[in-house]
This record gives sequence, C-alpha cells and structure tokens, in this order.
Amino acid sequence: MDKNTDMRNKIDEAFDAFDAIQEVKVSPFFKDKTMNRLFAEKEVQQTTWSWFTPQLQLATLLCFIVLNVFAFRQYNSNTYNSNVTEFAESYGLKTTEATTSLFN
Repeated sequence: MDKNTDMRNKIDEAFDAFDAIQEVKVSPFFKDKTMNRLFAEKEVQQTTWSWFTPQLQLATLLCFIVLNVFAFRQYNSNTYNSNVTEFAESYGLKTTEATTSLFN
C-alpha cells in the first residue's frame, strides 16, 4: 500500500511542477533571426593557400627561372668540367673518356 501512495505522491508532484511553468516572453523577430542564422549560406574561405597570392607566385616563378638559368650556365661552363676532372683525379676516380651525360 505504501508503494501505491508513494507513486501517487510522485505523480502529483510531477503534475504540480507542470503548473509552475510560465509562458516565456520572446522577441517577435526571434523566429526570423533564428531561421536566417540556420539557413544562411556562409562563404567558405580557403585558408590553406590564401597566403600564396599572385604577387608571391610571380616572385617565386622569377626566382625559380633565375636560379635555373644560373645553374644551367654553371653546368655548361668549362670550369665545371675542369673542377669535376680535378675532383676525380684527387680521389682516384679517373675516367677514360670525358662525357657530359647524366646517365653514365
């Protein structure tokens, strides 16, 4: 019997809690603001390469071209071949013929 009265008291307390709930006062534009925030299309910004601007790309390209031209001229110069030959002689890596191929 005590079990039924305890259960009945808990149910009554729950219904009394419902009676204590009051109406909430909300701004008349709350729904509009909420819907705009939910369904607003946000701009997606790429942050990965955003620092690599066209000006920086051009400067990088020019540096790359200058370095390649400089390296190509150094590779084709006679001093390069004489330096390699001198290096090979000093370490005993003499070759019988001088070739400029990269694959030999």
